[in-house]
Amino acid sequence: MPHDPKADQEKQAAARASLKFVHDGKIVGLGTGSTAAHAVRGLGELVRAGLRIRGIPTSSGTRDLATSLGIPLTNFDEVQQIDVTIDGADEFDPQLNLIKGGGGALLREKIVASASRQLVIVADAGKQVPALGKFPLPVEVIPFAQALLAKEIEALGAKTVKPRARPDGSVFVTDEGHHILDCCFGEINDPVELARRLSDMPGVVEHGLFIGMADVVLVARGNEVTEIQKER
Repeated sequence: MPHDPKADQEKQAAARASLKFVHDGKIVGLGTGSTAAHAVRGLGELVRAGLRIRGIPTSSGTRDLATSLGIPLTNFDEVQQIDVTIDGADEFDPQLNLIKGGGGALLREKIVASASRQLVIVADAGKQVPALGKFPLPVEVIPFAQALLAKEIEALGAKTVKPRARPDGSVFVTDEGHHILDCCFGEINDPVELARRLSDMPGVVEHGLFIGMADVVLVARGNEVTEIQKER
C-alpha cells in the first residue's frame, strides 16, 4: 500500500489525543497496527517522563516495540482487568462497530478489548464509513478447516475469500499459529447477525467484527481530532 503522508499525520494526531485517557498506575492494553504504534511511542515518551503504567500488548510486534521503549509489561497471569486499551481499526461505523484485523492480531486484540474497562480507538478520517464492509473482513481460522470454512463463508454472501499471504508469498500465520481468510462482503447490512453466524462456525477462532466494544473513537481530519463517544 503506498505511503499516505496525510493519513499518517492524522494517525499521529489521533494517537496523541488518546494519551489523555492513560493515567498513572493503570494497566494499559497496547494495540497493534500503524496508528496504535504511534500511541505506543507516545506512551513510551510519557514513561520516560515518569508515568507509571504496565502494558499488555496485543501482538509480538507491539510487545517488541513497547520493550524497546522501556514500557513495563504484564500479562493475564498477573492481572485480569485492563483499565484502558488504545487500538486502531480498519473501519468504524456510526454505531462505533469496528472491523479490525488488518494487522493480523484480531484474536489477541479482541481478548484484550473484552478485558478492558475502556476501549479507545484511534483512526484517520479514511476509517470512518457509513456502513462496514468496504475493508475485507479478516476471519482467523485453524488451518485444518481453512478450505471448508472458505466455502461456508462464501455461502454467507462473501464475494471473495482469500487466504492471507505475506509479502514474500508465504502463508500468513498469526501469533497463535492460525491462518486468516480476508473476506470481501461489500456493505455489511447486519454486522451483528454476521458476527453471530461466523462465531457459530466450528473452526473459526475469531473474526474481525468488534460489535459494541469501542467506548470512544478519536478520528483525525488534518490536525483536528473529533471524539465520538458510544451512545449509552
